[in-house]
Amino acid sequence: MNNSNPDSADQVAMQLKKNVESIRRRIEVAAQKSGRSADQITLIGVTKYVDAAMTRAVFEAGCLDLGENRPQVLWDKAQETIDLSINWHMIGHLQRNKVKRTVACSTLIHSVDSLRLLTAINDAGANENKVVDVLIEVNVSGEEAKHGFKPDELSSVISDAGQLKNVSILGLMCMAGLNGDKDSARNEFASLRKLRDENQNPSSLNVQLKELSMGMSGDFEVAIEEGATMVRVGSLLFHGI
Repeated sequence: MNNSNPDSADQVAMQLKKNVESIRRRIEVAAQKSGRSADQITLIGVTKYVDAAMTRAVFEAGCLDLGENRPQVLWDKAQETIDLSINWHMIGHLQRNKVKRTVACSTLIHSVDSLRLLTAINDAGANENKVVDVLIEVNVSGEEAKHGFKPDELSSVISDAGQLKNVSILGLMCMAGLNGDKDSARNEFASLRKLRDENQNPSSLNVQLKELSMGMSGDFEVAIEEGATMVRVGSLLFHGI
């Protein structure tokens, strides 16, 4: 976004606002189909392909939760927008050597895909004297290229996570298969919801499983119909810009 051109900046701001409003209307319709309110769905604007100025404009257009795939980009943008009350979501693969700085600036880490990573996050939380909110990533599509626990590993992971004091497991996250259609995506989203329901553990104080992060620009409505509470939308935000 070129800040030296006020007219262009205003046009971008107007288009972003229209896009956010359009997405929220679609979220509302999909939520109604699943017997829920749109207030129960968090829209996470994925800003991985835009700079800090455009990221700021997305927030100002009404998208208060923003997601980044790369830790270093999240760190930089969080610093550059420190004056804004952005809820930052780490939605991409996270390596253990990048945990400390990510924990310091994230509201929620979606992509916990190993016990070693979960333990590292717990240790970082202990060092920061905070409880870190996370989601467990599950590879529901079975694609080898995707990160995440296998569905049949989840019960053991949840049991182990219950012993950690500085993480709070708020729910599960998945990505639909790369080559599937919406029917395939629906089945995968439904399977994540089923896994969530099967692994509820009321006796564990730090495992709640209230959240289901699933669905992106091409399939977020299907995800909501299948129970998503968080959708990660990127390209639709920038349509027409």
